[in-house]
Amino acid sequence: MAEGYLIDMDGVIYRGSQLIPGADRFINHLLDNDIPFLFLTNNSQRTRRDVAKKLDRMGITVPESHVYTCAMATARFLAQQKPHGTAYVIGEGGLLQALHLNGYAIVDHDPDYVVVGEGRSFNFEMLETAVKMISRGAKLIATNMDPNCPTQDGLRPGCGAIVATLEAATGRKAFSVGKPSPIMMRAAQTELGLEAHETIMIGDTMETDILGGIQVGYRTVLVLSGGTAEEDLVNFTYRPDEIIESVNDLVDNALCVV
Repeated sequence: MAEGYLIDMDGVIYRGSQLIPGADRFINHLLDNDIPFLFLTNNSQRTRRDVAKKLDRMGITVPESHVYTCAMATARFLAQQKPHGTAYVIGEGGLLQALHLNGYAIVDHDPDYVVVGEGRSFNFEMLETAVKMISRGAKLIATNMDPNCPTQDGLRPGCGAIVATLEAATGRKAFSVGKPSPIMMRAAQTELGLEAHETIMIGDTMETDILGGIQVGYRTVLVLSGGTAEEDLVNFTYRPDEIIESVNDLVDNALCVV
């Protein structure tokens, strides 16, 4: 049976700028054995090329085609919903490029959508502008609903925190495309060319990676090298299929036999 992997990044492959021990060994195993895989990230700030370069500097060299971001998933979804539409964007380069590549124009008035991703450059004026646009009929789209993002210095507000402000101010609910949305999960699976039962989701977060995988019928693997500890599992009504210390364990695990 064919098998392929959707692999979360932060907490699975690296933490901050530090490679998690054994991650390079695991990825080299996949490459050497022609096992299909995609890095799946809810970070919309970087382009797939930027992500591939970051990995390269850590010692993992892969083509950018192995990277699939929530910005890409969001832009492709919007292009299907309303081809050649317009968007007001709170976000950074990865999201802007993805929208442009999918035929969207970035505007500062009367957009079809207000699209929110991660970023440090937004300000109150941008939030005020977005509120007015949403109140006038623009649809609110989130690349993901993660409330925070881990950094080497601790947590910082994530896309979900920005979106929550807009939801509270407008009374409108955002539509989110990133993990655990089946939209992103299925789109990435399609990129791999696999069926759901052939797809394995590896992640460190129960609410996004594992939940998303379970909802679409993937086999799920929780790594304890990131934001979830084994004792945290009592707080959830669902469980992953496998729990391991890190992806290094998969090289010798039956999951990775070709």
